[in-house]
Amino acid sequence: MKKLVKNATAYISILQIDKIRNTLDICTQVAYDILTMNLIEINDINAPELDVFSRISEVQLYRYNEPDMGIFLAESANVILRALEAGYEPLSMLVETERMEIEAAPVFDAIARIWGNEKKESIPVYIAGHAVVSELTGYELVRGLWMTLRRKQEIPLDAFCQDKHHIAVLYDVVNPTNVGAIIRSAAALGMDGVILTYPSVDPLTRRASRVSMGTVFQIPWTKVTKEQSAGTSLISLLQSKGYKTVAMALTDDSTSIDNDEIRASERFAVVLGSEGPGLPREIIDACDYRVRIPMYHGVDSLNVAAASAVSFWELLK
Repeated sequence: MKKLVKNATAYISILQIDKIRNTLDICTQVAYDILTMNLIEINDINAPELDVFSRISEVQLYRYNEPDMGIFLAESANVILRALEAGYEPLSMLVETERMEIEAAPVFDAIARIWGNEKKESIPVYIAGHAVVSELTGYELVRGLWMTLRRKQEIPLDAFCQDKHHIAVLYDVVNPTNVGAIIRSAAALGMDGVILTYPSVDPLTRRASRVSMGTVFQIPWTKVTKEQSAGTSLISLLQSKGYKTVAMALTDDSTSIDNDEIRASERFAVVLGSEGPGLPREIIDACDYRVRIPMYHGVDSLNVAAASAVSFWELLK
């Protein structure tokens, strides 16, 4: 009996030693990774190389490398990881020192796995404490991690529609929070893609991508041209590709969103307007269907993001 206890004790000690060794190995690897990276401590928040994180507008970032593709700014580890998984090229990072080991480490690992160690060790990673980063970015309540990434070429409408049966159309939706929330709902509830008119907010803006929880990188989307956005051109184009167009609108001839005829359509496009004014009358009239969500207690409408989630759920049943 004593021998068994002695052997068990020795076995437990070995397990504890292995656990400690593994922990040390992990810490050593993290330390090595950090030491081999291009870490740059921020000594001057007015340095021009930091402009992309605070002083350049998102429109300017979009045009940053004209005529080549521009760049965009992603915030938080979750959003950045989804952007990397979607194949967007990392260019530079801004990290609070307090976030290096916990939140930034998985991002560094993803860069190495997707783009290689050379890329991970070469991109500039600007680091500073929370107070300095907050002063630089102007945001006090943030997740302490930013990355600039290179944009991809947007997909032309014809190519985008080839393999998609159920799409959401954002007609001049200019609020980034709504764009992010609608795209998140479209991704979660099974829509095949999202089309945005030319005046709509770019889904890769910092706020839209953050509100979407990074789902802007998980569902296909594209913005159409100014010409395709004019008047009822986009509705006509979609109808010519076999889509039944469904306007979310409060009109006298609106039917309930619970519509089996629409569900039975091989292809349909749910058209959503901006908060407040909604869809223009000419767009509503040009669509094949006008639908509304049944309301109670005298409420006549929902926020467009909430309405989108209800409509996607109902029509994809």
